[in-house]
Amino acid sequence: MSTMTFTPSQQAAIDDVESTLQLIACAGSGKTQVLAQRIAKILAQPGVRPANVIAFTFTEKAAAELKERVHSVVHEEIGEVVGLAEMYIGTMHGFCLDLLQTYVPDTFKYGVLTDVTQQLLIDRESKNSGLTTCTKLVQGVETPLKRFLDTRTYKTALAILQEDEVDHELVRESVASSLASYRSLLKQRRYFDYTSMMVEAVEFLTKVETSDDLGTSERALRDHVRDEVRYVIVDEYQDVNPIQERLVAALVHFGANLCVVGDDDQTIYQWRGSEVNNIISFADRHFDVRRIELGENFRSTKGVVELGRTVAERLDSSERLQKRMVQASHQEWERGDMLALQFADAGEEAEWIAQRIEDLQGVPFTDKPGAAPRGLSWSDCAVLYRSVKDADPLVAELKRRNIPFIIKGLARLFDAAEIQACAALFRSMMGETSKAELRALWEGADLVSDPARWDDLLRVLDEGADFEKSDRWGTYNIQRLYLKALEALDLHEETIPGDVRRRELVMYLLGKFSQVISDFETIHFSSEPKRKYESFVGFLTYQAPMVYEESDEDAGYVRPDAVVISTVHRAKGLQWPAVFLPFLRQGRFPMRGVGGTQAIPHLIAPEAVKNGARYKGGLSDETRLFYVAVTRAQKFLYASYAPGEKKGQGKASQFYLHCTSSAWVSTTDEGLTDAARLTPTPKLETPNIAISFSELKYLFDCPYQFKLRFMYGFNPPIDEALGYGKGLHDVLAEMHKRALAGDVPSRAEAEELVERHLHTPYAYPALRQQLRGAAVDAIHRYFDRHGDDLTRTIHSEKQIEVAIAPGVSVIGRIDLIKSLETDETAIVDFKSTARSQEEDVTRDQLSIYALGYEELTGASADRIQILNLDEQGKSTNDPVNSSLMSEIRSKVAAVADDIRANRFACTHDHAAEASFDDLAWLTRGGRE
Repeated sequence: MSTMTFTPSQQAAIDDVESTLQLIACAGSGKTQVLAQRIAKILAQPGVRPANVIAFTFTEKAAAELKERVHSVVHEEIGEVVGLAEMYIGTMHGFCLDLLQTYVPDTFKYGVLTDVTQQLLIDRESKNSGLTTCTKLVQGVETPLKRFLDTRTYKTALAILQEDEVDHELVRESVASSLASYRSLLKQRRYFDYTSMMVEAVEFLTKVETSDDLGTSERALRDHVRDEVRYVIVDEYQDVNPIQERLVAALVHFGANLCVVGDDDQTIYQWRGSEVNNIISFADRHFDVRRIELGENFRSTKGVVELGRTVAERLDSSERLQKRMVQASHQEWERGDMLALQFADAGEEAEWIAQRIEDLQGVPFTDKPGAAPRGLSWSDCAVLYRSVKDADPLVAELKRRNIPFIIKGLARLFDAAEIQACAALFRSMMGETSKAELRALWEGADLVSDPARWDDLLRVLDEGADFEKSDRWGTYNIQRLYLKALEALDLHEETIPGDVRRRELVMYLLGKFSQVISDFETIHFSSEPKRKYESFVGFLTYQAPMVYEESDEDAGYVRPDAVVISTVHRAKGLQWPAVFLPFLRQGRFPMRGVGGTQAIPHLIAPEAVKNGARYKGGLSDETRLFYVAVTRAQKFLYASYAPGEKKGQGKASQFYLHCTSSAWVSTTDEGLTDAARLTPTPKLETPNIAISFSELKYLFDCPYQFKLRFMYGFNPPIDEALGYGKGLHDVLAEMHKRALAGDVPSRAEAEELVERHLHTPYAYPALRQQLRGAAVDAIHRYFDRHGDDLTRTIHSEKQIEVAIAPGVSVIGRIDLIKSLETDETAIVDFKSTARSQEEDVTRDQLSIYALGYEELTGASADRIQILNLDEQGKSTNDPVNSSLMSEIRSKVAAVADDIRANRFACTHDHAAEASFDDLAWLTRGGRE
């Protein structure tokens, strides 16, 4: 049983697994632990299986944390529970994608556009996407939208039209027609964006609940929702928008229990469509709702909690749910912990913040009750802005003092000297930056450890600019050129000038630039080479800084020991011992007029959208945002104001003035206490890491390449045959799923199946035709050799998960589980040496499959088979035994220890190994 103690309200939320629950969870209330305990309680009920539970979180990070807590609580309080991998814990977008690519074969080959790649696609296909055929209405005059200039507004309008409650009779014809063009483009290019995957899933769910005319897949989905979905939990419910509300309604249509968790005071995404009224009116829209308040704050001092409470109470009583907020943390408030200070100008403000960050180094801080104190470090300090555009003075001051910092997410990425140096590589190549300017940027960024290598770099750039060397456009690969440039300069983790902290920070930035290249080439890979490079330079110069400012994408697990600069929006759900809230000027925070999006009214009439005014925002929304900002602090909170030079920026924000009126806040800095300092030690937090089967290969083969790819975020160059292997797998998945449903496909359907599933978007025409022929041949061979086994299918594409250590799990799908003529059960992995990114499944990986099957079913498989789809390919058929399982458990446990200890050594040279792509050279940075 759990040794944790809970408040009466927490215990009530954990114990009630039958009522329709509305949990009002204030900041720092420990809701994640409560949800984990409640899920464990549900799983302990007779007849309940993990597949009966769906838990939605707002972010993947929150999902990973909740999943880890659930696994921990379940193992502690229940013991082994079979099939935990079948419980969905994740985002609504992820759930919708999984649903479609499980039950709708036509969507198996669809890729997913991020916010960035969606904008790139709209711009590249400006007419076909509907952008330049759409008109905006300004002061009664209709004018066409312009490429680049109006893209973000158009993208927002597309989301509103599909995700909100819209009266389409009131939508202008040009806008409606453009939406149809965009949706048609997505189907043609085989893409989902975040909106379309939700729309398609909700439409599919609605159809299976209201129609009797259902196909095989539709009946399977209806049966799944009706018979399997028994508990639905929605975290951050205050941020749910109308299409997400429809998704929840569809899942509980057949009577599943519903529990929503949220805090109306933290509704900060109204500009994305979040509807605060969803949580406020929840009890009025559902029968017999039990509301429980989780009002205890286990994060912050009493001073922070009291200040936050008074900020929230500035809201009109009609706009919020009344609730109590009580300090329950071990953190103690001391006079001077919370300051509201005024400065002469932004420069003086930045100097004080930087100095206080330096002074905080080594200050004793206790993370948990009863734990030994540690000395605060750089990463314990966060500076939160309404907009990171205001961070320039602080960034300059931190650089002057050599204080390490990161700007959270990808906002302001292009202000970093290292990123400017990387971008200059391509500007120089296209003649827009001189060789002397290029060298000055690289030396200014302190990236060149060996000046003698400079001529090698110039040769790489000159060769890259030779657009006559090949007729194959895929030869002109931007990512490959970038990696060759780093190699020419002998730039890897061990040659970067500076200490370990600085080298890690630089690798983090270089990985981010690799991510930028991947985003661009995802859409532009097949463009004419010279035009592609010109477009990339234009993208870096004019679009990327704004595109990434709004992006939520931030690949990589590594979080360096550095001060965090962030918007308040990006800080949601996070906490720091010390939080700074500068730039509290009138007109900046709260933002003057707020403004929202031009999509309403320029593209969509306000009256066409239910409560469309919320997209504009107002003082109430800014107040909620300030409440979130204040409640990120655990102990130290510093609000500050300095008048600006621009008209209207001379006065202090009302939020700053509110802070000065609090009894808990001092307006004079008397310095920090004289307590003895400890050695600055960043909080040791291993991120919750979910490793796919293919990623695990890198951990086994070369841990440092895993670090490069999945912690720093480096990407290998796109392979022209990308999609071939997945297409074969998708064909086989449909064949076996149909066989399970009693609809056994025939050999005559091979070409039709390949046509439906094979998608090789980066292949040149001759290669595409070659791959299609190879795929048809492979499927014919499969029918000839294994067609009789289709009816022996037990599972196809079965999701499994193996928890190998606290915070570390291996996830993935087993291609096929089938019964053999010998009455044995076999786990089958399909392999093709012609696949664009070879899986090269090892014995170790296959053994992980067996572990996953055991955790999924409680039974052991008998055989592990590699089934090679190539004509001359070698297949294998190995036994599963206890010694093999014991060996692999020990090996993956050792891997988990390495991850937690940040050990990612590279023990040998990979230069001759083709499977390491163009990242082989970078692995030298991890050589022991």
